Amino acid sequence: MTESVHQERGFSELLGDCVHCGFCLPTCPTYVLWGEEMDSPRGRIHLMGQAEKDDVLTEAAVGHFDNCLGCLACVTACPSGVAYDALIETTRARVEERHERPLAERLLRAAVFALFPHRGRLRLLRGPLRAYQASGLAGPLRRSGLLDRLSPTLATMERVAPPIRAKVPALPELVRARGGLRARVGMLTGCVQGAFFPQVNTATARVLASEGCEVVIPRSQGCCGALSAHSGRTAEAARLAEATVRTFARAGVEAVVVNSAGCGGTMKHYGRLLREAGAPAVLVRRAEALSERVVDLSEFLSDLGPRAERHPLPVRAAYHDACHLSHGQGITAQPRELLRAVPGLDLAELPEPEICCGSAGVYNLLNPAPARDLGDRKAAGVAASGADLLIAGNPGCTLQIASSLERTGRPIAVAHTAQVLDASIRGLRPEALLG
Repeated sequence: MTESVHQERGFSELLGDCVHCGFCLPTCPTYVLWGEEMDSPRGRIHLMGQAEKDDVLTEAAVGHFDNCLGCLACVTACPSGVAYDALIETTRARVEERHERPLAERLLRAAVFALFPHRGRLRLLRGPLRAYQASGLAGPLRRSGLLDRLSPTLATMERVAPPIRAKVPALPELVRARGGLRARVGMLTGCVQGAFFPQVNTATARVLASEGCEVVIPRSQGCCGALSAHSGRTAEAARLAEATVRTFARAGVEAVVVNSAGCGGTMKHYGRLLREAGAPAVLVRRAEALSERVVDLSEFLSDLGPRAERHPLPVRAAYHDACHLSHGQGITAQPRELLRAVPGLDLAELPEPEICCGSAGVYNLLNPAPARDLGDRKAAGVAASGADLLIAGNPGCTLQIASSLERTGRPIAVAHTAQVLDASIRGLRPEALLG
């Protein structure tokens, strides 16, 4: 069922779409972990209906809603077209508005959202983080278990932090197309992606330019609002979304290319987000117009068709389906199509591709124990594949899985789809990705 149809129906009507068939159960990460009905999509929908009827959010119900990763695997599995994505986001917004969390939890959430949606603050962390990684303290600190005892969230942040290398030169606001011009596109640089994975953005711009695209990269862009939207912080998410809409509306581009699955999944639903936040109708229409032009990098390149020559890249790689790419946007074939077109690349499929890795935005910070179990489960599949390289289309996923693999003594190189394509187009050796 399309979003345009869903938006005409109320919350109670959407709840009624669930026929409690159970097709969602084997795809739900928390149900797979615990086997508890209330930690399954249909169980949570039952709790949503009870809360709607009684106009009460109990502590127990909020706990089950918080346990949900928002991975949307249930949306893919559901034969009845239940809009669980809309239901859980609305429910989380109601929780944030009406439910008072314990002080420690409020402080933790405030700290997380004082940092992650702010690109400048994240960039300031690069220097101290690089110094810490160079100090050699990480190994002894992890073995001591001190951070786990002090704060599981802080321990998770330390473990999943990416290696900080030398500063990558900032991208210009305009990257010219190579060869004949095929398209003029905007590019979202993202918060975590921009601060900790600038090499992914550089590779994305190079690949687009190699395929004949003029790439507009507005310096004024900020956070797209995805993390806030996924956590029920609707007003905050709407402010960030509105700024993003205005930025790219001024850019004069045919499409806005996004290389982070979570960001793209939210941007494609900006109309719903702003409508839920009570934004003026004119702004909702502008948001919907932008959403129609938002495309994932793999989706855009697949539709555009290759022009740049691909050179051999003999690597055995495992491709991980990021939830907000596969379930949130229905994009699974395009990344594989692009990767399998790289000569010499041996692409392995992972078991349980529908099960989330446990990253899920900031879920691994707020719920570190189940996130760690899911990360270990995914890491075991990657290790069994015999791959030397893990490829994913979302920064959180690569951090989460790489952290689990390293902790279990099976470290692996990680890369974004854009980096693999860039290496092949430039004729780089496999060491460029595996080093």
